[in-house]
Amino acid sequence: MTTKEKSKVPSNGMETKVFTKDGKEAGSIKLPEAVFGIAWNADLVHEVVVSMQSNARTSGANTKDRSEVSGTGKKPWKQKGTGRARHGSRRSPIWSGGGVSHGPISEKNYDKKINKKVRAKALATTLSKKFADGEMIFVQDLNFDAPKASDAKAIIKAVALGSGNDALANKRKNAALVVFSGRNENAELSFRNFGNYEVAQAKDINPVDLLTYKYVIVAEPTESLDILLTRVAKVTPKAA
Repeated sequence: MTTKEKSKVPSNGMETKVFTKDGKEAGSIKLPEAVFGIAWNADLVHEVVVSMQSNARTSGANTKDRSEVSGTGKKPWKQKGTGRARHGSRRSPIWSGGGVSHGPISEKNYDKKINKKVRAKALATTLSKKFADGEMIFVQDLNFDAPKASDAKAIIKAVALGSGNDALANKRKNAALVVFSGRNENAELSFRNFGNYEVAQAKDINPVDLLTYKYVIVAEPTESLDILLTRVAKVTPKAA
């Protein structure tokens, strides 16, 4: 990729093609092996994805036990002499309108800890898998002068056909995650009418995002790769 901007990506990385938003080949860019050369580890990625989904879960279900329901605390009838079963409270779970035994409570905590190194390794592993499967497309100058859904659709089709990913252009259900190096409001507004496309920033993407969408379109490749490399390098031990 011909650019005067300095990149943090090491020169000994892998290379891949870069396309324009018209679908034409614009050159190539080196990819850091620390981000795109990691072997697939399904167990690791599964652990992180399940933990992230659990952390995003909210506890909405809630029931009241016998101490929380409204009602009298008076003993229904005396203990002996009535011939009926003994009871101590109308708020008992066996009474209609009484409390619930062992029901769900809103205070339940679903949080799961994810170590930083594990999270970073899962991100790099998922990116490597996407790249190895040919589901990543790098596009330069993916900008919008104004929010326009028709332009967004035309760009996706051109880039898909130009990169050889015809399925992305022809099948409506083939989803794509469009990654920018920073906030791009025009892009967000242009893609928001399409349920199968999502715009995200390189600093925010995670394994759940990458696995939710079949294709990943990386805009502003040089800047986006620098951000991804920084995220992984912060917690990845240096090679001896």
